[in-house]
Amino acid sequence: MKRALSAVSFVSVVAIAGAGAAAAATTLRSTWRAPDAQPGTFRGKKVVTLFVSPDEEERRGVEGLLADELTKRGAQGVPAVALIPIEEIRDEAKVRPRLAAAGVAGAVVFRLVAEDRKLGHLGTEYGNKTYASLWGGHWGVGWDGVYAPGDLITQRDIFVEVLVYSLEQNKLVWAGQSSTSNPRSADKLVRDVVKKVAAEMKKAGLIEEGGP
Repeated sequence: MKRALSAVSFVSVVAIAGAGAAAAATTLRSTWRAPDAQPGTFRGKKVVTLFVSPDEEERRGVEGLLADELTKRGAQGVPAVALIPIEEIRDEAKVRPRLAAAGVAGAVVFRLVAEDRKLGHLGTEYGNKTYASLWGGHWGVGWDGVYAPGDLITQRDIFVEVLVYSLEQNKLVWAGQSSTSNPRSADKLVRDVVKKVAAEMKKAGLIEEGGP
């Protein structure tokens, strides 16, 4: 069952997901690049990083990681928390002039968008005595339940959306959505997603190392 998430605690969602099956690597399940996006769009320029969350502490951590990774790759990453007061973050009329005054050329928006829950099981040992014979074995216990207690698990996939905007053009230039199964911690999930997205932005030519 896939459910949308809006303005929720990132840490709490990931903590629940991490209680399920074995963790899996983060993958980018989809990416998109504007056909007319210019090479080196953000090279050497300020790019604000924004994590859409009501938790300022979570925002500070995620935005900082994003900013660091962008800076490593040729842009000047700046966390939104460093430029925009929390009471103004949802007020576009106040945010726009602040970013313009700071000379910000782009924005990377990081948002937790969905959680997909699927019921699974840990696997079955068919060599044990329960399955060894039909009579005196499985026939008797097979009616007791689908699986023995503890074998059923819930796999949770966490989906994160990342949008990259050129503020100079007020235009979306890149987008991607990641998927992580049963992440063990919010910090690791964020680091994995951030590194993949930054690498993809570089591959798309939006940021290049060695900027001025």
